[in-house]
Amino acid sequence: MTPTHTHLIWDFNGTILQDMDLGIRCTNTMLTERGLPVIPSVEAYREIFGFPIDEYYRRLGFDFEKEDYDTVLAPQWVAMYLEGEFTCPMMEGAAETIAAVKAKGIPQILLSATKIEMLTAQLERLGIYEDFDEVIGLDNIHARSKKARALDWKARHPDARPLFIGDTLHDAEVAEAVGGDCILFCGGHQSRSRLSERGFPVVSDIREILRYL
Repeated sequence: MTPTHTHLIWDFNGTILQDMDLGIRCTNTMLTERGLPVIPSVEAYREIFGFPIDEYYRRLGFDFEKEDYDTVLAPQWVAMYLEGEFTCPMMEGAAETIAAVKAKGIPQILLSATKIEMLTAQLERLGIYEDFDEVIGLDNIHARSKKARALDWKARHPDARPLFIGDTLHDAEVAEAVGGDCILFCGGHQSRSRLSERGFPVVSDIREILRYL
């Protein structure tokens, strides 16, 4: 680790967990049920997906006047996701990268917009829960933002200089909100072209982040 950074803060979905295909299937099921156009490909998905998730749903055509996001749409999606999430593998190179960082003695934090109970179960299933010094998730399933959780972490670690690893522009926004740096991974939920807008390094293989430590 260079003197610039003291902690590595990981995103989970799309960075450590390869769950894009499952997410698209769940969303397409909901779109089909409502007679809305489906997402045709991973490439198309990466161009439209974003945070907050309810705004992403609006872009897909869901009508919140007919169905509430918090009480109808989000619970339906999560229920379908949980039925299939056990089939989602870790991103290629993620396990060895986490192990390599741990071997260097660098504190690793997992920060996710996933509900904490769901997140904990997923990390335990993958056998990597104990690799993180702290696991931070949300207290709900609505996935609007993890910025508040990041600001809370920074308040508890005022002298920390974190390096964030994530696959969406939201990760970049969160890093900037706490004065951290960020490396963005283009094999997840958003495209390289979109991620490049932020000015942070963009990598195509998770293992590439080791070059920055």
